[in-house]
Amino acid sequence: MTALPVRAILRRPLAVASLAYLGLVAAAAIGAGMVAPYDPAATDLGHVLSGPTGLHPLGTDDLGRDLLSRIMHGGRVSLAGVAQAVLTVLLVGLPAGLVAGFLGGWVDRVVAWVIDLMLAIPVIITLLVTLAVFGNHQTAAMVALGVLGAPGLARVVRGATLAVREELYIAAARVAGLPERLIMVRHVLPRVAGPAIVQTSIFAGVALLVDTGLGYLGLGVAPPTPTWGGLVAEASRVIDRQPWMLVPTGGVIALAILSFGLLGDAVRDAGADRVAGRPTARPRRTARPTPRPAGRPEPGRPAGDPAGPGPRALLSVRGLTIALPWRDRARTVVEDFDLDIHPGETVGLMGESGCGKTITGRAVLGLLPAGGQVSSGEIWFDGTDLATVPRRRLRRLRGSQIALISQDPVASLDPAFTVGHQVAEFVRRHRRTSRAQARAQTLELLARVNLPDPAAVARRYPHQLSGGMAQRVAIAIALAGQPKLLIADEPTTALDVTVQAEILDLLVDLQQTTGMSILLISHDWGVVAGICQRAYVMYAGHLMETAPVTDLFARPRHPYTAGLLASVPGAARPGERLPAIPGTVPEPGERPAGCRFHPRCPLATAQCAAAPVPVVRVADGHASRCLHHDQVQRGGEHGLPTAAARRP
Repeated sequence: MTALPVRAILRRPLAVASLAYLGLVAAAAIGAGMVAPYDPAATDLGHVLSGPTGLHPLGTDDLGRDLLSRIMHGGRVSLAGVAQAVLTVLLVGLPAGLVAGFLGGWVDRVVAWVIDLMLAIPVIITLLVTLAVFGNHQTAAMVALGVLGAPGLARVVRGATLAVREELYIAAARVAGLPERLIMVRHVLPRVAGPAIVQTSIFAGVALLVDTGLGYLGLGVAPPTPTWGGLVAEASRVIDRQPWMLVPTGGVIALAILSFGLLGDAVRDAGADRVAGRPTARPRRTARPTPRPAGRPEPGRPAGDPAGPGPRALLSVRGLTIALPWRDRARTVVEDFDLDIHPGETVGLMGESGCGKTITGRAVLGLLPAGGQVSSGEIWFDGTDLATVPRRRLRRLRGSQIALISQDPVASLDPAFTVGHQVAEFVRRHRRTSRAQARAQTLELLARVNLPDPAAVARRYPHQLSGGMAQRVAIAIALAGQPKLLIADEPTTALDVTVQAEILDLLVDLQQTTGMSILLISHDWGVVAGICQRAYVMYAGHLMETAPVTDLFARPRHPYTAGLLASVPGAARPGERLPAIPGTVPEPGERPAGCRFHPRCPLATAQCAAAPVPVVRVADGHASRCLHHDQVQRGGEHGLPTAAARRP
């Protein structure tokens, strides 16, 4: 469910009628002192137990007191008790469910234990004990009822939060550097408001029933102060003489409880029926790979070089090993991975799906899935080891130093807020500006990413954007913190070839003007060839090869790289069948010993499966994890494509 759909609710007649009735009853109770026709204690002994008359529209009780006036004044007490219980359940249950669902871990376990414990407490007995201890104090009883009802709300909110926290825009907010408390309040809370209101409306009806029951038993507020429960008790004593007396009070209570329930149903149905219109991704065409000009200088020593990282590296990953929960066990998904990115450099991270590219990028950001951890290794960014830095400091680096753009730009934007609101939020977070300055800088950022009519785009919601516009907005958000490193995770996957080219040109232009570095995670060789200077090829969690892009295309030194290049549309000669690498990437826990690619490799020998294969330097700036890297150049006789066939 998205943020509370107020307009959709107001289009439902039952919801409007319920709101109108509850508003009327609340207004009558609040203004009873001014609009009630009589004092609630005033007697008219000439009209005892009368039905509706001109003097008493709803009749009188056994002392001749006006029922309409007593119902209006009694509503003050009863509705105040309901408000106290509802406020308590919101103050206790909503934060507990929100924090437990969002933070997870030991916090979730503790909250779940407390919820289970409180659900085992008998409500009626607890209320009777509370009234005995506090001397029939209604406020104490209703607050106790709210505390006892909070676990039900906390469970509902926790369940909704668990789903919302996995949304991509929550990860984007974390990457942009927003603190977790701000993410919970601004981005998670609106999404769980619908289920919370449904549960709260049901609880409000229950609270009114409980308040009525306590009043009926003579507990809580003592006579002669009228309460709805007390009026029901008075009517029950004279039901044999005047049955009508029960109708007005019982009708008001029944309609109020029904209205609470119908209002909750309307919120639920409006949220379920609301469909967010999102643009359909157009079919993607793979661009023919065209390497950058050969004159572009090589920016330093490649990762995997035994000499270590170059002194100018902005990001230097060494020996990175990542473990994730997999089928009830912790499995290593990335092992002994090295990578370097220098200032102003664009580096590609290549490989098939399931090779560990995205999880490596998330490890740099400190955003591994629940249960995931960096088992070993170092992630040095601008002199700071991100693998060991405290979480608070890492959050400060996100957005301001390291930013992310994802492969699903619409999903990375909060559907409850306009584009301008979201960009301005990140601007204010990182640049510490006023609201007016943030709005101005938001329009500047939207213009900077070449969006036509930035003011009009700022007023739109994410579902009103095309894929290309949404990606530009995501880039604008990433630029809000003026980062040194941009991690682009499949930034052009959902875009057609024309928009893809525009986004790539935009990234190149922004890099030239800002000087930021880019880590491009992709499986599209055309994209990597278009904007990257160097590339890393990853397979089953291992680094297989790294080299400058021009050298990688012309002279691959690993069979896996050669196979990937050969399978790119346009690489084969006319009339030839496009080759494909046999088999699939092995899952964690099922990866072979030795070289992980050897079951699919045409050059594999018994030596490849005998022991782990190290990364070795095979040329200047070129490293490969292959025992037969010298044979890849003579690939034709081994079933591999030749360099000439691969060269665009």
